[in-house]
Amino acid sequence: MRIPFAQIDAFADAAFTGNPAAVMPLSQWLDDATLQKIAQENNLSETAFIVPATGGTADFDLRWFTPAAEVALCGHATLASGHFVLSSDTTREMVRFATRQAGVLEVARHGAGYEMALPAWRPHPKPLGAIVAALGVEARQTLWHDKGYALVIVDDEAAVRAAVPDGRAVKALGPYVLIVAARGETADIVSRVFTDYFDIPEDPVTGSAHAVMVPYWAEVLGRDKFSAYQASARGGRVGCRLDGERVMLTGSCVTVIEGTFLLP
Repeated sequence: MRIPFAQIDAFADAAFTGNPAAVMPLSQWLDDATLQKIAQENNLSETAFIVPATGGTADFDLRWFTPAAEVALCGHATLASGHFVLSSDTTREMVRFATRQAGVLEVARHGAGYEMALPAWRPHPKPLGAIVAALGVEARQTLWHDKGYALVIVDDEAAVRAAVPDGRAVKALGPYVLIVAARGETADIVSRVFTDYFDIPEDPVTGSAHAVMVPYWAEVLGRDKFSAYQASARGGRVGCRLDGERVMLTGSCVTVIEGTFLLP
């Protein structure tokens, strides 16, 4: 079986920046074990699979797999999937994806890049002693979202960049996404994201983390629109806007590989 394959750097202004994702269109769903094996073989932070939707609410069904597991929401691979569809069909202005746990997500053209709509997952304050200890940081505030996202606020950008988590301890906590964030120097907010449970020690640029951060920072900053930078080794800039119960993220994509996956 021959499956089209594209590797796309999302939230990237140039190749080798942002977060790479594989996008693989299918005519119909394969079994979950095969999808997971393909993601393991790709060995990227996410592999996105899209299938033409049969309902009227979306254009495609979308699922995301890390090398270790399927996830409930992945922003950068959704943006990459939108780039894959919209760059293949210049008559489209928007594409809608139906997902199993995050509802219908949209990617639309926005200048030279794209704007993506994700659900606004508002975190609530909660003590997170074990998580803070695993991250090895001094926390000013800790918040939690029940989808498994921990938001740890630290003093400044220097503290975000200096974080050196204990990977084994992070992985042992369970299937969580751990975010360290602060006000930024060259962007309004700066963050890093650690996801060892999913075999991704540090995720380069995490759209779903911004679905949690944007509602929090909109209240702290006192405005609904601001800039963000994820300070991983690859790095990535994200435009952020809170629109009611949606988080609107802007960014660009660069396709770096196109080919065919040969499934035995």
